[in-house]
Amino acid sequence: MTESSALDPEDRKIVTLARSARARNAVPEGAAVRDDTGRTYVAATVDLPSLKLSALRTAVAMAVASGAASLEAAAVVGDAESVPAEDLAAVADLGGADTPVLLAGADGTVRTTAAAGRSEG
Repeated sequence: MTESSALDPEDRKIVTLARSARARNAVPEGAAVRDDTGRTYVAATVDLPSLKLSALRTAVAMAVASGAASLEAAAVVGDAESVPAEDLAAVADLGGADTPVLLAGADGTVRTTAAAGRSEG
């Protein structure tokens, strides 16, 4: 576990944004990514009959659609114990294998941090 107050301020910001997206939309996950210029992209779980995306894959897609060239970090807020391999792969595709992915609970406390290129689950 990582105390949220011990996080870098920019990492704390993406955890807070992800937490807000989850709460605002009453969905299982919220996510945020930060690109190489410092811009952030925030998303929630997409669960439509014809389209299902995790919050993290949605945030990565938003970054790509907005012209981001790379990612510095990502955060997911939800109840999961690990970040699915498909989500880590999406972050690695844009940010590289060493891009940190923070996983936090609903209260914003970071439970784990993984490198995008290393599958957790």
